[in-house]
Amino acid sequence: MVDFDRHIRRGHPVIFGLIIFFSIIELAISSWLTSRYNLRHDYLSISVRDRTRFLLFTSSWTIFFSLFYFALFLHSPSGILTSVLSHAIFLFLTWVFWTAGAAAITAALGGGLNCSQHFVYCGQLNALEGFAWVVWIFVTFALLTVIFRGIAASRRGDGFRGGLVV
Repeated sequence: MVDFDRHIRRGHPVIFGLIIFFSIIELAISSWLTSRYNLRHDYLSISVRDRTRFLLFTSSWTIFFSLFYFALFLHSPSGILTSVLSHAIFLFLTWVFWTAGAAAITAALGGGLNCSQHFVYCGQLNALEGFAWVVWIFVTFALLTVIFRGIAASRRGDGFRGGLVV
């Protein structure tokens, strides 16, 4: 039988560390682009400008709350604030934000820019799109893991208030 608690204890800091790391990269790119757009007004379109701002919000949201859950999990992995339900709510909202942001910037850029045509901030916009999808993948993985742990906790009789680890 597989000891899932051990995997969760090891994997939670890793996956949240990766989410935080790539969200910081996304924050740096989106904040730089937002500052350029505010200063020079040289965005490709209003939709690109607005979607860049939304990704700035999404990355800030993710960093703040992921650090909070990371610290709580290290302090007390079986507390009420680190419960399956608490994680599921946070990760679901975060997943919705990243899905909307990554899909929106992808649509605004037409799936990515061909930098040989000399678009303004072409490399940065492609990186913004790429890292948005990377964070989306990690958040999706974390959300699916929490859903599976929630199902296991429910079958055990703990309900969704049960911790990620027993």
